[in-house]
Amino acid sequence: MTTRDEKDHIAILQGTLDLLVLRTLLFGPQHGQGIARAIQLQSGDELLIDHGSLYPALQRLENQDWISAEWGMSENNRKARFYKLTKAGRKQLAHETSQWERLSAAIGRVLAGPKAEG
Repeated sequence: MTTRDEKDHIAILQGTLDLLVLRTLLFGPQHGQGIARAIQLQSGDELLIDHGSLYPALQRLENQDWISAEWGMSENNRKARFYKLTKAGRKQLAHETSQWERLSAAIGRVLAGPKAEG
């Protein structure tokens, strides 16, 4: 685990947490802490998801029927809610992934645009 200050982590853009959660659940059911840990690890410790953001996002995704949840036991024998991607969630993940790719390509073009004279 990294010892860097939280200020060194990259802030997550508005709306991207849902995409990251859906993508993480593509690989199978996971409890909240596992989702946060997976995102952190897959980002090379650059993205740190705080519980104050994660659990409202999970509730929002469940309300949209993009994920479902059921109680189970975690790897350390604690009761936890396990979240699973639904069929509608898979469709939403494909849509949001496409949108993200278009957005990041457009931002890349702007950043790589003509050099300022000077």
